Amino acid sequence: MTGWQHFDHMADIGVHGFGTTLGEAFEQAALAMTAVIADPGGVRQDSVVEVACASSDPELLLVDWLNTWIFEMAVRHMLFSRFQVTLANGTLKGLGWGERVDGVRHQPAVEIKGATCTELRVWQDADGTWHAQCVVDV
Repeated sequence: MTGWQHFDHMADIGVHGFGTTLGEAFEQAALAMTAVIADPGGVRQDSVVEVACASSDPELLLVDWLNTWIFEMAVRHMLFSRFQVTLANGTLKGLGWGERVDGVRHQPAVEIKGATCTELRVWQDADGTWHAQCVVDV
């Protein structure tokens, strides 16, 4: 099973992705982050952006992955609605598909300042499902 969800955390919001692989969990966590800002279903996949991150610690890799997309959204003035992750030896290569922000159509709710180490967890359930979560500062 693959998907994402939000969880409450005081003034901020938690993002939680899950999937059959660690890469899918990271992809879904990034999608959950987009959903904090706007409905990902309304974001076209007009452009693709490539990113890379590295860490031997999967939790720190998640924070780096999400913060990389926060940076890309800010400097490119874009939202992303699909992500692809390739993991190998602590290196993550990722793609994100999206479009420039359209204030009228997307109606962005907030700006995310950063992914944090608050409630940061990456784990695999007994059934094999991978999970990746943390709180993002809004």
